Amino acid sequence: MAENDPQAILASIGRLSWRLAIVLCFPVALVMLFDTLGWRFAFLRDGVAFRTLFTARLAGEAFNLVTPTAAVGGEAVKAWLLRGVVPLAASVPSVIVAKTTIVLAQGLFLLLGVVLAWSSTPRGSTLFRAMLWLLAIEAVALAGFVVAQLRGMLAWGGRLVTQLGVKGVRTEALDRIDDVLARFYRTAPGRLTLSIAFHFVAWLLGAVETWLILGFLGVPVSLTAATVIEAFATAIRFATFLIPASLGALEGGYVLTFAALGLGSTTAVSFGLIRRIREAVWIGLGLVAFAAMRTGGEATESS
Repeated sequence: MAENDPQAILASIGRLSWRLAIVLCFPVALVMLFDTLGWRFAFLRDGVAFRTLFTARLAGEAFNLVTPTAAVGGEAVKAWLLRGVVPLAASVPSVIVAKTTIVLAQGLFLLLGVVLAWSSTPRGSTLFRAMLWLLAIEAVALAGFVVAQLRGMLAWGGRLVTQLGVKGVRTEALDRIDDVLARFYRTAPGRLTLSIAFHFVAWLLGAVETWLILGFLGVPVSLTAATVIEAFATAIRFATFLIPASLGALEGGYVLTFAALGLGSTTAVSFGLIRRIREAVWIGLGLVAFAAMRTGGEATESS
């Protein structure tokens, strides 16, 4: 069992000093920018200002992290915040496509992490085996999600709940959303590729953040090791999406990864706490963005 000295952890975090301000801003701001570009190309055509998308994404991700909604509650928030800008028949499919492309990009990033772990850790290591299993699980889940979209999952789900006695389900609206999804995958391969590419760059920037934080902590690692750490962390987030912010599970993953790379559990805990501090700051920004967009939307509707 890993044992940690709280004083050593605090001293390690204190070593960041003014550098913590850098971590709070960079490269997370670039991650948000590239992820927003990924969402922008998840629309069939451009029609929403980038600033609006950026703010809505910031707000939605905050809800994904703090609410027990299986990382999808924030997606509904994003679509709702675009009311009055684009119809739901456009915003909802874009959110679904963006969720698909960001997970596709994360799967590619995890694959990259597996390849790098194969070359930098023992073949039979717990870390390497865990990454392989998570990659397989994610591939199956993602394939099922894509097939469900192509086969009209929303309209099918709407008819099912209607048969169960739920009233007020607008199946015709769900049919329109399914049509837009099918049309996007059929007619916009270029936009689909760009969406995946921008999200993939965002995942790569997460590895840069890992490399930067560990350097600030006085534990410099290679970009290869930083990518392995970040790739495994993203896989844990995927596997534990039912847990808000993957609280606890992610920290355990850091301890496992750092131990496999010979970095020590104290460093793992310090790293995880710094990440949580950065996360808390951006959740706060997201909630402020939500309040601002909600107020603006209500003012527009009332006028």
